[in-house]
Amino acid sequence: MLDKRVCVVGVGYVGLPCALMLAKSGCKVVGYDLNDDKIRLLNEGHVDDELQELYNLSEVRENFTATMQLPRADVFIIAVPTPILQDRKVAELSALADAVTQVAEVLEKGNLIIVESTVPPMTMRNLVIPIIEKKGLDAAKDVYLAHCPERLLPGNVVYEITYNNRIVGGYTKESAELAARVYQCFVQGEISLTDDVTAEMCKLMENTYRDVNIALANELSEVCETVGVNTNEAIELANRHPRVNLLKPGIGVGGHCLPIDPWFIHEVSPYNSTLINAARHINDGRPARVTDRICKILSQDISQKFAILGKTYKEETTDTRESPAGEVFQRLKDAGYHVVAYDSEVDKDTSLAEAVFGCRYLFVLVRHRKMMQELEEYEAAEKNKGNEVNILYF
Repeated sequence: MLDKRVCVVGVGYVGLPCALMLAKSGCKVVGYDLNDDKIRLLNEGHVDDELQELYNLSEVRENFTATMQLPRADVFIIAVPTPILQDRKVAELSALADAVTQVAEVLEKGNLIIVESTVPPMTMRNLVIPIIEKKGLDAAKDVYLAHCPERLLPGNVVYEITYNNRIVGGYTKESAELAARVYQCFVQGEISLTDDVTAEMCKLMENTYRDVNIALANELSEVCETVGVNTNEAIELANRHPRVNLLKPGIGVGGHCLPIDPWFIHEVSPYNSTLINAARHINDGRPARVTDRICKILSQDISQKFAILGKTYKEETTDTRESPAGEVFQRLKDAGYHVVAYDSEVDKDTSLAEAVFGCRYLFVLVRHRKMMQELEEYEAAEKNKGNEVNILYF
């Protein structure tokens, strides 16, 4: 595949790491995006801190360029956002449809199109293929089509994209085999071949599995609180059973995948996904419950200043997308409370001590290692001064 021209359509969270890894492997890669600021910054050498070292490699700079003009290529990898319509809980696929439509304008026989965007089952067949065939190309004979769900973890992107196992689903067997050769350029994990619909479903199943298990832990924590049981102790004891592995409850589920992907399954088969639906509502409801608990602890005193520690959706990342901590903070602000927020991974130019000055209560919602160390040091310093600080963990 090193002799093929690759165009990555959409150079955001998913597309850019893929483009840079292919460039590092020796492929000639063009990153295409409609965001002119993003393209300008990329061509000036500015990327996310996490990707800067990769981007600075000489082979990457030599093989990668970014443009707002869609080029002709041998391989098109589409990695555009597929968010959810919150009012209907269904996938919003307009960006994908637009991307495929643009690619179809420059598509030639023998080209390979890979969709990395997370989509509901049957999207390749019901949306992607009709757009391509409208241009007079036979999707089974003239071009190659595959779905390869992205594999990324914010905070550890380069490692994850290199060593994670990948699933490649082809519309035809030949499409799957050809797409697998693209990923073999840099993926060191196992690459499994299947059909496109199975690949679509697998990605959704993976995140739904996690979402449902988190929902179980969160629901059990509510029951434990109702009957006066220490949740963490009960889970620790229950997990001593050799076939039990309950997760720890949390403040909710965030990021771009877990709060969204299960709805894509529910969308195509609502009657058969009642457990998935229930889990989504449990996890979506957690920030409101956490907010209520904080309000009770404060005894409805909206005048006193207090702090929320954590803005990201999980530990050890700068990603704040769909963050439950952010929702808790906004709910408290909207209720009129005097609340401030601090996150060691987001607020790089501020210390914890500066951010929480004058706060008697500190509510820890996200436990970054650096922030926990800062908190320990702050607590010790305040005790030495004779100051009372109430720290509560969620």
